[in-house]
Amino acid sequence: MMQTLYDPAQTTVEAALLDELSPEVPWALIERFTTLVRESASEDERIAAQYIVDQLKAAGVPHQVYEPELFLSVPVSSKLMIGDREVRAKSPAFSTNTPPEGLTGEAVYVPKFAAGRSPDLFDFTPTSDVDVRGKIVVVDGFGGPPPVYHFEQRGAIGQIYINPGVDIHWGICTTIWGAPDLDNYQRQPNVPVVSINRPDGEALLEQLKAGPVQVTLHTSLKEGWFKCPVVVADIQGTQEPERFVLVHGHLDSWDVGIGDNAVGDATLLELARIFHKHSDKLARSLRVAWWSGHSTGRYAGSTWFVDKFGLDLARNCIAQVNIDSPGCRWATEYYDISWMTEAEDFAVKTIKDVTGKDAAGDRPHQAGDYSFNNIGISSFFMLLSTMPAATREANGYYGVGGCGGNIAWHTENDTLEIADKDNLMRDLRVYTAALQRVINNPLHPFDFRRLADEFEATLNRYSSAAGADVDFSAAYDALKLLRAALDDLYSKSAALSEKPVTDPGVRAYNDAILTLGRELVLINYTRQGRFRTEPAVRVPELPDLAPALDLANTEGHMRNVTLNHLMRGVNRVAWAFETAAQATQRAVTAIG
Repeated sequence: MMQTLYDPAQTTVEAALLDELSPEVPWALIERFTTLVRESASEDERIAAQYIVDQLKAAGVPHQVYEPELFLSVPVSSKLMIGDREVRAKSPAFSTNTPPEGLTGEAVYVPKFAAGRSPDLFDFTPTSDVDVRGKIVVVDGFGGPPPVYHFEQRGAIGQIYINPGVDIHWGICTTIWGAPDLDNYQRQPNVPVVSINRPDGEALLEQLKAGPVQVTLHTSLKEGWFKCPVVVADIQGTQEPERFVLVHGHLDSWDVGIGDNAVGDATLLELARIFHKHSDKLARSLRVAWWSGHSTGRYAGSTWFVDKFGLDLARNCIAQVNIDSPGCRWATEYYDISWMTEAEDFAVKTIKDVTGKDAAGDRPHQAGDYSFNNIGISSFFMLLSTMPAATREANGYYGVGGCGGNIAWHTENDTLEIADKDNLMRDLRVYTAALQRVINNPLHPFDFRRLADEFEATLNRYSSAAGADVDFSAAYDALKLLRAALDDLYSKSAALSEKPVTDPGVRAYNDAILTLGRELVLINYTRQGRFRTEPAVRVPELPDLAPALDLANTEGHMRNVTLNHLMRGVNRVAWAFETAAQATQRAVTAIG
């Protein structure tokens, strides 16, 4: 494990920042937001953005308000008719509108659907061969992007999702990440989709057991390009101000959305306040951003920011930290946290230092304003604290994607009672310590040797699945070069860790860390390449090589197509490893 050393001055800075934390400003924001339904492009969202701006002005925090045009789909009304019985329903954003008379068709149940009740709305495995052509499918679970796309491609004319509980959860069903472009606009859904609750769903399933059932979907959404506020605070460091950490979360909400994400907005505001107050003690800069268009634009605000400031991000962003749903009711544990492999040791240590608790996490999902993978930026956190598994089980809760595990997530019940002041302050301490350490630690605290270990395991898994038909040797050889270069680089860390940020050796070391991220994050999380966007579906490790797992079950023309794809994939992966190794070795030489 790489050493992460902090000198006494940094320890003093961290203590000062932690002592500065107060619930006064964040809790006032949370209470104010209980009165605001912050739907993107709405008046309430603008009021919320202005509230943040007013607080930043009061604290003297430099900031900018942008007004990008974002492509949104906002649900207005929905219902499901089963015969002459009306069933309450919600449409996910980017469902299509039905004609005034609705869309009528025969309902067909798709059993054993692998997405089931999983909170991971971006990962599923189709398991059913039910013929859905010309039918309206009925599916257990949430109507996330992959299943909606899957059933549309198979010919379904409409889709009904049975949510796990008595409440219906809002969501979004497009696979397009951010605003569409010429590469992906055609992937926008072209079928109406609704979600219903479990009791109504069970009643529908009982009717289907008795024979064919005709249903009618009614959906109404407003869709188009809307100007929305994006607020960004810029707190300049004193030694290397061009380099910065980006910490961010979404301003918009479903209903008043206290656990998702007023608590995150409050956290960001307090971080901006205390880091600005102590900006004379910051080596590098901090940018704090509040996004619009998260819920009804598939991360439209953060994607716009990447498009607008992509070159600056590529040159200077050290890390991005997403803040979504901290400080919620009963959320006292730290597991299921998102972090990239190179950041895991750092994140685990920080949480342990601050809270005394062990933490566990995994590869980030293709979700949660992780709009920066295609730049190649190392990242950690999305959701943070969550309720203990025993509490979740005792309450009979199912998995959801926020609110600390409270099933009020994406419903009208996400109100003030979902926030918890003590949990919020504990999470604020974690964020404060993590940000301070990245900003002020002389060396960027990311260990890419851990990622090299992961790459070897991934290559072994893919190579074993593909057998002798695919030659992975170029990737293995390049990884060996990368490992050697990394060992050389990290051997320098102890001698550099107490030098100032401006030391040429420290700068060369940190430049290498950023270059490693730009190459290795890109190859591990993207297919489309730099400055593009990925679909909102699961991206497997080293995605160019992932089809190797299916090669044994592929025949004929598609087998040759897959083999060709894998040859190109090996080349891309090997080149990324080589490029990263060469840049790292150049840094080692410069450090001396």
